[in-house]
Amino acid sequence: MKYSKSWWNEECRCVLNKYRASRNLENWKRFKSTVKTTKQSFFDTKIQEIINKKQGPWELMSWINKRKLPTIETIKYHDQQCLNINNLWNALHSTFNMALYRQVDIDILDEITNKPTSP
Repeated sequence: MKYSKSWWNEECRCVLNKYRASRNLENWKRFKSTVKTTKQSFFDTKIQEIINKKQGPWELMSWINKRKLPTIETIKYHDQQCLNINNLWNALHSTFNMALYRQVDIDILDEITNKPTSP
């Protein structure tokens, strides 16, 4: 079928049907164990096939989900891209340290109301 797992076999089907008929905990454990060993055996065989074909580990990449890489943008400073470490340093340094020697009006703190303290 379209959505069938390639590792699923007749033994898995029989054990699952046995569990469905009985709804017994032991049959459920047997089903889970059968699935685990069947999967392990199937994938070990597939890996051995790939190793024997000498295609390398990259052939296994088809088994994992493909992920989109995040889109990124170059940092811009004064409408120019920062493409080397010196430009990037200057951009970050001047942006984050531009208020270093400015006067600060601390009277604004008096306007903030104090919250009651808890015991």
